[in-house]
Amino acid sequence: MTAAPFLALLLDVDGPIASPVTRSIAIPSIARDLAALANAGNPVVFNTGRSDAFIAAEVVPPLLAAGLAPGAPVWAICEKGAVWAEIGVGGLGEVFVDLDLAMPADFAAEMRAYVEAHFDEFAFFDDTKRAMVSVEQHVHVASERYLEAQPRFDAHAHESLAARGFGTVREGDERPDDTGRVHWRIDPTIISTDVESVRLGKDLGAARAVELLEARGIRPQHWRTMGDSRGDYRMADWLHERGERVRHVDVRPAEGIPATGYPVLTAGELIHDEAGAEFLARWVRAAHRGELADDE
Repeated sequence: MTAAPFLALLLDVDGPIASPVTRSIAIPSIARDLAALANAGNPVVFNTGRSDAFIAAEVVPPLLAAGLAPGAPVWAICEKGAVWAEIGVGGLGEVFVDLDLAMPADFAAEMRAYVEAHFDEFAFFDDTKRAMVSVEQHVHVASERYLEAQPRFDAHAHESLAARGFGTVREGDERPDDTGRVHWRIDPTIISTDVESVRLGKDLGAARAVELLEARGIRPQHWRTMGDSRGDYRMADWLHERGERVRHVDVRPAEGIPATGYPVLTAGELIHDEAGAEFLARWVRAAHRGELADDE
């Protein structure tokens, strides 16, 4: 038997859910509304570049404190599709990893050593990642200082991968290997750089989400995706191409809203988690009514 819940949420974490300043869920209503939607049977899927350890430490406890019920349909898809787990009243469940998408171990070790020796003033090496290699700005470092230094790490990562014979792409700049192939992506954000397989992305996360729901016999009536970067649009792109009814919420629209085949929503002057909180509240009201307004 197929369940057809009213709404399914596919959510980036940093920005719309977790504050980019505190790196935590800083607005209490966010956890309450997420739990309320999930407890009513509406799937909530976090689709993030973060690690499962981050989700377990920063996202799961507020959800449990907000009263997440047994059997509520909640999942975390981490590292842009390489890692995934169900979230329940016991916390994060069994963690699955697609090892075919993992960075070479020797490269990860070299990047850790480089950060500790030459970049620790600005960022730390994220030891919790299972497939990606990530460095993240220290919370005590001003954004301007980090963003000024960030290209230095990015260039070093490229040089290290090129020395191993790999092709890379960074912000659209492809540097293939000798055979013309590109293997790894260097992906800077406003607080971090991820080095990852080119097969990873928010579209892969969307595909994993649909697989997880289908395994439970769930086919939502409507989808809402939410993020703070251009890459997050790939969630809605993938769902739209599949024929799903989807709208995307951009909580940082100053980066520019691209042309899409589906509606894109914003929260006026609100950005980041304040915008995320606003839309979650709207979706709770919509779920109670059983219908969505144009701005929901």
